[in-house]
Parts: sequence; structure tokens; C-alpha cells
Amino acid sequence: MFSRLQRFYNSIKVATDAVMLAFAFALAYLTRFFGPVVPEDIPSTESSVVSLALVLVIYPVVFHQARLYTTNRVRTHIAEAFEVFKAVITGTLILVAVTYFLRERYSRLTLGIFAVYAFLLVASMRLVMREALNQVRRRGFNLKSILVVGAGALGERVVQTVEGHRELGFRVVGVLARKAEQVGSEVAGAPVVGTVDEVEGFLDREPLDQVILALPTEDHDLIKALMERLALRTVDVKVVPDLFQYVTLYGGLEEFGGLPIVSLQGGPLHGWNLVFKRLFDIVFALVAILLAAPVMLVVAVLVKLSSRGPVLFKQERMGMDGSTFHILKFRTMRTDAEVGGAVMASAGDPRRTALGTFLRRSSLDELPQLFNVLWGDMSLVGPRPERPVFIEEFKKQIPRYHLRHKVKSGITGWAQINGLRGQTSIQKRIEYDLYYIENWSLALDFKILMKTALGGFLSKNAY
Repeated sequence: MFSRLQRFYNSIKVATDAVMLAFAFALAYLTRFFGPVVPEDIPSTESSVVSLALVLVIYPVVFHQARLYTTNRVRTHIAEAFEVFKAVITGTLILVAVTYFLRERYSRLTLGIFAVYAFLLVASMRLVMREALNQVRRRGFNLKSILVVGAGALGERVVQTVEGHRELGFRVVGVLARKAEQVGSEVAGAPVVGTVDEVEGFLDREPLDQVILALPTEDHDLIKALMERLALRTVDVKVVPDLFQYVTLYGGLEEFGGLPIVSLQGGPLHGWNLVFKRLFDIVFALVAILLAAPVMLVVAVLVKLSSRGPVLFKQERMGMDGSTFHILKFRTMRTDAEVGGAVMASAGDPRRTALGTFLRRSSLDELPQLFNVLWGDMSLVGPRPERPVFIEEFKKQIPRYHLRHKVKSGITGWAQINGLRGQTSIQKRIEYDLYYIENWSLALDFKILMKTALGGFLSKNAY
């Protein structure tokens, strides 16, 4: 029921966005070619149709990647508009890049005007829809009642989830507990109205639409008995498996050939997500290499002239799914820096060359990693890769450390733009890395890249 309503609600948002995007494109066309200043060359109908088709494909995909089709009741109207703004900017950049590679020379000014209209129309319509849903919810129309069986941690999570998705039209009318002393208390704001043994009596007294069983694994026999008793009733019955307490990253319920499977651990990058992130990396890495080529050439010459040894430094690092690769950097230390074994860099490290100190402070030593991105070893954005020799120790000390390897390592990341570089808290760094993985989208990647370009690599902790 929840998933069906969520899909229905999302389909309405997708359809509405598509209509607004088409309307914005038409307005941009009229503004550019039938406004006060009419250009000599007006695009053909075929060219306009192709560009519109690209718009209706690219933007909904970008909106999906930006999580604009997931329910977020706590998001404010301003935050919603800002997320739409970021997604429109990302979609426009991708649209311009695609039209360039397809040799579809559509008016760039028209696309710019379209981006403005798209943001205004999509954001406005979404705010209208959100406010309409809020008004409906405030008036309590068409709400379906739910009884939660289980007053423990799992029951509390069910109540919080239902209350956090009120736009779907559900409300928890009560909770049944195992112990009589809990009756009269509350679970996440929902009243405990009786014990589990009283479920049938409660159903006789109250007209309910759904019963959700949220009992721990050790109550398996009780769950079985309740299901047998409720099978004689017409009320909908749902069971929340206690296995969800073990879900760590991108877990959830999946289906394989009709067989329901509970996934305890997964990753965000599969299917089209993987394709889009790889295309994003290739396009932006090529652009960055072209822009940074003169700087890299100067740095390479300076490294060669300032100290003995190779210009580039290769070092083994661990990437996605635990695979290893050799990361490229401009050499910043003496060639005998690790004769005595692997040692992490530190402030005032005596092994650095004079030029190396500057390169590390400015992060210019990281520029060759753009080629690691092109080769597919790394991504532009992701958790920074560590050396295998240090990772084994980190995994023993820090819970969930291994989950950062569910995505490709990056040149920059959420932790880095928030100042977590060098010998800062590894625990805190992992928290930021996992936040990035759990909230990944192309829009977030673009945001991190922009902050990096605006000085995110200039950190006092870089050495």
C-alpha cells in the first residue's frame, strides 16, 4: 500500500514536471524568436522537437538523481526551491554538453532562457502542490487508520515513518504492547491503547484499515499466532521484519524473480546511476584536464628542476569494492621518504621537498589524478582513497569503515570540502563519507566540485 501510493504520488510529480518543462521550452522559444528582437536564423521545427525531447529525458533523470522524487516532509519550501534550482542548473549543463556532442547546434541563449523559465515554473508548481497537500492533511481528509502491534524499537520506527509520510494519507490510531504496564504511555507520540492479546477486541471496537505487526525476531511464535487470528478478519495486515535493524547502507526490500529478499547492505551506484556518474566524470575530467594542462606542465618542470627523482609519484590505494590501483600525484617528497616503511604524512613532515610543501598546501599535487578518473580507477567526487597498509587497522578501530568502499574513491569529497583533511578525525571523516554515499546524486557531486573549485582544497590541514 505504502509503495503503491508513493509511486502514484511520484508519477504525478513526474507528469507535472514534464508539463512545466514543455511549457517553459515553449515560452523560451517564443521569447527568443518572437520577442522584441527577432533573430535572422530561426531553428527548424525538427531541431526544436529534438531539443524538447532531450529536455523531457534529461531533466526528469537529473531530478530523480537529485532525489526530487523522494518524499521529504521535513524539507521547507525554500529548501525545495533550492533543490529544484540546483537540479535545473545541472540539467542545463548536461543538456548543453549533449547538444554539443550531438552536433545539435540549438541556440544557447534560448536554452539559458529556458533554464530560467524551467526553474520558475517547476519550483512554483511544486510549492503549490506541497501547500495543497499540507492543507488536505491539516483538515484530516481521507486518512486511513493504522494499528501498530509492538511498542518496542521497531514499533517506534514504524510510527515515526508513518507520521513522517502524512502526505500518503495514513495515521496511527494506537499501539499495542506486550506488557500491560506500558498501556497509557506513548510511542513516538502515538498512544499505547492496550496489549497484544486485545487486538481482536480493539478491531471490534474501532474501524481500522490496516494492522502492522512490528515485533522483534524472538516473538516469532507470537507473530505466527497473530497472523492466524487476523487471517479471519478483513483488515489489511502488514509485517515489518526485525531484520531491518541490521540494515547499514542502501538496504531494503528487494524482489528477485518474485522472491522477496531483504537487502542488509548495498550501494547507490548500479544501473543508470553508474552510467550517469561515469559520463559525468569523463566529461568534467576532460574539461578539467584541458583547463589545468598549462598549470600541470609548469608544476612538472618545477618538480624536475627542484629535486632528484621522477616527476610523478605512484602509490597503491584501495578503491571501490576493495580493489587496488596506483594513484598518480606530483612528487612532493624525497625519493627515500619511505625507506623505513609506510608512514602517514604529518604537519612539518621533514621528508617533503621545498616545492612539495607548497604543492600539498595548494593541492596542486593532486592534479594528475584527473587521469586516474579517465582510466576509471577513481571518480571526481567520492571518499579519498587510503593505502591498504593503513586500512586494515582502520577497519578494526572504526565501525562501518569498509562501507566507504561501496563507491569509487574521489579526488575531492564531502569530507574534504568541510575541512576534514590531513590528520583530522578519521571517525568524523567516515561519517561525512557515509553521508555522501547515502545521499549521493549528480547534483551533490556538482555542488562538491563547485565548492572545491572555489577554494575547497585550500585547507590548513593539507600537508
